[in-house]
Amino acid sequence: MFFLPFGFGFGFLFIILGILLVPFVLFLLTLQNTLKSIAPRNRRLEPELVWLMFIPFFNLVWQFIVVIRIADSIKAELESRQIHTYDKPTLGIGLAHCILLVCFWFPFAGIAGLICTIIYWVKAYDYKKMFEVPYKGMNDSRIFNNL
Repeated sequence: MFFLPFGFGFGFLFIILGILLVPFVLFLLTLQNTLKSIAPRNRRLEPELVWLMFIPFFNLVWQFIVVIRIADSIKAELESRQIHTYDKPTLGIGLAHCILLVCFWFPFAGIAGLICTIIYWVKAYDYKKMFEVPYKGMNDSRIFNNL
């Protein structure tokens, strides 16, 4: 039987992996559901493509693309709902999250990256909840326009 240094076995390794994997899956589910809550014509990224973040090393570049396209999608959805913004929502904190996670080996960059990830996660969730609420201009039917 193979043992890890200091007497830890595979069970400990799986527990640590599970502790790290579960939040990551929940984070990606939030990003996917945020994209799903955006009208298809306003999406700049298909929701299922966030799962490419599981590919090692590729995800170091892909996370930037995901963050930028989610910000573009949110801005397009807000504008289609006639809520005007001057900037791209979630872009600043999302880019900070990406940069700090790429530089996680520097002192305190990992902790700062975790904090930025949590803030970005909450912002994405807030927009998802906002977009789930229907608005008057959303319906193209002549029957429901006067409601």
